[in-house]
Amino acid sequence: MTLVLYQHPFASFAQKALVALYELDLEFERRLVENEDSRAELTSVWPLAKIPVLVDDAAGITVPESTSIIEYLDGLAPGGPALVPADPAAALQTRLWDRFHDQYVAAPMQKIVTDNLRPEGRSDPEGVAEARRTLDTAYGVLDAQLADHEWTAGPTFGLADCGAGPTLFYARIVHRWDERAQASITRYYRALVERSALARVIDEARPYREVFPLPWPDDADER
Repeated sequence: MTLVLYQHPFASFAQKALVALYELDLEFERRLVENEDSRAELTSVWPLAKIPVLVDDAAGITVPESTSIIEYLDGLAPGGPALVPADPAAALQTRLWDRFHDQYVAAPMQKIVTDNLRPEGRSDPEGVAEARRTLDTAYGVLDAQLADHEWTAGPTFGLADCGAGPTLFYARIVHRWDERAQASITRYYRALVERSALARVIDEARPYREVFPLPWPDDADER
């Protein structure tokens, strides 16, 4: 079996898939997507040319989208930790909170970042303000959820947590939650960055920090 992941180390959704690969201890090949040639190769595999994309050469299967990739990978590692529980009710919660992190934390975080890449005079201050309000609301919901859950969806690390780590890492830079008042998020975030999988992802992305359009805080790597 040969798994190939089209990715970029600094892209949060690619990082989400990388966390799962490291958690499951699966071997894979990397395809770095960062220039016209590599993007052309990606387009030949997945015409929408969005990363991450996983290719299983042996099975002849192409899987785009980070959540779908993780669910596919979970089925390849039956002896490892289950990222999606077998119990239907628990699996539903895992998928629900995975979508929560993608829609209500990752999306507004990316809105704030990408607005800083717009040409002068074409910024979207109203959209950014709305993104910040969405993050504030999401932080309140997440803090309440984590008050009685060790991980987002239950007692064990799973699908929802794979994306939460990279997303909260960047969100903490662009629009930080109140680390004292929302102590459950702070506890959870520290548990995430202490895991070897996310720590590895953060380290691999370090050489690309200069492309980030916002100031990089001195305490970004605090654990």
